[in-house]
Amino acid sequence: MPVGSAIDRQWVFMLEDGRVVIEWSDSLFLDVTEGTFFQAENAPVSHLILDKELDILARAGIISHFDSKKVYFYHLPEQPKKAIE
Repeated sequence: MPVGSAIDRQWVFMLEDGRVVIEWSDSLFLDVTEGTFFQAENAPVSHLILDKELDILARAGIISHFDSKKVYFYHLPEQPKKAIE
């Protein structure tokens, strides 16, 4: 049984600069190797993540498992919340 947080594979992308990201919301992305969120209106997406790229993330200890529908991430930070003013 896979360990970690399951993310639908359709939300995991490779950017043109080589970063692997999860699209968290319309313009909010998570860089999975840095663990940081960033805003981007038109993120330069290259392609949906490929099996060979997921194999690299597994060897690096970032994901535990993947299949055709899900990617299982070991540690994902919580989405930043806006402070109440």
